[in-house]
Amino acid sequence: MSNILDELRIALYGIWHRRWLALGVAWVVCLLGWLVVAMVPNTYESKARIFIQIDDVLSDQIGIGGDAKRDIDRVRQTLTSSVNLEKVVRATRLGDKVTTDKQMESAVAGLSTQIKVVSQQDNLFEISATSGRGSYTDAQNAKLAQDIVQKMIDIFREENLAGGRGEMTDTLAFMDQQLADRQKDLEAAEQKRQEFEAKNADLMPGTGSLAGKLEGARSELRGVESDLLAAQSALASINGQLSGTPPTITIPGAQGGARGALAQAQADLASMRARGLTDNHPDVQAAKAQIASLQRQASAEGTHAGTPNPAYASLQSIKADREASLVALQSRKTSLQQEIAQFTGQQYSEPAVAAEASRINRDYDVLKDQYDKLLRDREQLRLRGQVESEHNSVKFEVIDPPTTPRGPSAPDRPLMLVLVLVVGVAAGCGVAFAMAQLRSSYATTAQLERATGMVVLGSVSLTQTAAARAGQWKQLRLFGGGVAGLVLVLMVLMAVEFIKRRMVA
Repeated sequence: MSNILDELRIALYGIWHRRWLALGVAWVVCLLGWLVVAMVPNTYESKARIFIQIDDVLSDQIGIGGDAKRDIDRVRQTLTSSVNLEKVVRATRLGDKVTTDKQMESAVAGLSTQIKVVSQQDNLFEISATSGRGSYTDAQNAKLAQDIVQKMIDIFREENLAGGRGEMTDTLAFMDQQLADRQKDLEAAEQKRQEFEAKNADLMPGTGSLAGKLEGARSELRGVESDLLAAQSALASINGQLSGTPPTITIPGAQGGARGALAQAQADLASMRARGLTDNHPDVQAAKAQIASLQRQASAEGTHAGTPNPAYASLQSIKADREASLVALQSRKTSLQQEIAQFTGQQYSEPAVAAEASRINRDYDVLKDQYDKLLRDREQLRLRGQVESEHNSVKFEVIDPPTTPRGPSAPDRPLMLVLVLVVGVAAGCGVAFAMAQLRSSYATTAQLERATGMVVLGSVSLTQTAAARAGQWKQLRLFGGGVAGLVLVLMVLMAVEFIKRRMVA
C-alpha cells in the first residue's frame, strides 16, 4: 500500500512540477473541443399523438369489418411511404432548394431517417420528427420539425378519410365492369345450351332428358306393379265373398223349412269366410256338411220362387270395378315396359351427344358460379361503401397536436461542454505525466535508491529567499487564474447556450 502511495505522490509531483505544460495543453484541447461542439447544429424534435379507431360496431354487426391488425400496419406504412414523404418535402421549406429528381430522392431518404411512427397502443400512434440542419437557425429547425409533423397528419387525414371513398368508388366500378363481362359470357353459354337442347331434345341429359325420362318411367312402373298387386288381391277377396253369398234369399214360412235353414247356413258360412276362416277350419267343415244336408232336404221339398239377395248384387258391382281397374293397370304396365325398352335403346345409341351435353352444362355451371360469387362480392362492397359514406368506420382524432420544441433534443450541449473540460484537464495531466516519465529526475530518495541500487544517506531541503517565495506565489496566482479562466469560459458558453434556448422558446 505504501508503494502505491509513493507512486501516486511521485506522479502528482511530476504533474505539478510541469503544471504550466498541463495548463497549456488543457487550454488547447478545451478550445478545440468547444469549437467543435459549437459547430454541431442543434436538433429539435416535435411530437404528436393521434387516435385512429379502425374497427366499427356497425361494420362488425353486418359482417363487413376488416382485419384490425392489417389496418394498423397499413396506417404505419401509409404515414412513412415515399409518396407521402415527397409531399412533406414539397409542402415545407425542405423543398425550397430541390430542383431535380435526384435531389428529391436525397431529401426523401434524409427525411425518412428523421421521422418515427410508434404504435403506443392498438389505436394510438405517436409521430415524431427531428430537424437539425446546419444551414438553418435554431428557430427555423424547431419550426421545421413542427411543420413536418403537422403536414404528415394532414396528409394522412386526406389520404385515408377522403381518399378511401374514392378507392371504394373505383373498386365498385371495376366490379361492375367484371359483372357485365361475366353476364355476357353467361348469356352466351345459356343460349348455346338452349340451342343444343332444342336440337337434341330427346337425347339431352339432365332434367327432362332421356336419363330423366328413363328414371321416371321405371319409377312409374314400380308404382303400377304395386297397384296391380293390390288390385289382384282386392279382386280375389271379392271373389271369395261372392262364392259364399247366395244370389237369392228365401223367406221361410211359419214352421220354417229346408230352404230357410239352407239360406241361414249359407249366410253363416259366408260370415265365417269373411272373418278369414279357411276351408280346413272345423267350423267351416261343419257348416259345409250342414249345407249339403239341407240342400238334399230342400230338393225333396220342391222349388218355389225366392227373393234376390242385395249383398250379392253389390258384390257383383264391386267385382266389375275391380276387374276394370286390373285391366287398366295391366295395360299401363305393358306400355311402360315398352317405353323403358325404347329409352334404353336410345340411351346407348348417342354417347357423343351425351358427352357434349355434359360439357355444355359444366361450362354453364362454372360461369354461373363465378357470376353469383362476383355478384355477392359486389353487393358486399357496395354495402360497405354505404356504411363508410354515412357512418365512417375510420375515426381520426388528434390527441396531442404537434409540439413546439422549447429546446434542442440533441446534442446535449451543456453535458458536452463539461465533458470537453474534463477531457482537456485529463489531456494536460497526461502530457505532464508523460514528460515527467521521460525526464531522468527523481522526486523522492526511495525512487533514487530503486533506480541506482545504492543507499541514499540523506537529502538536502530547498531553502528559498523571500523574493523567491514572492515569485512562487505570483506564479501560483497566475496558474490559478489560468485554471479559473477555463472554468469561466465554460460558464460563459453554458450561459450562451441557455440564452439561445430561451430565445428559441
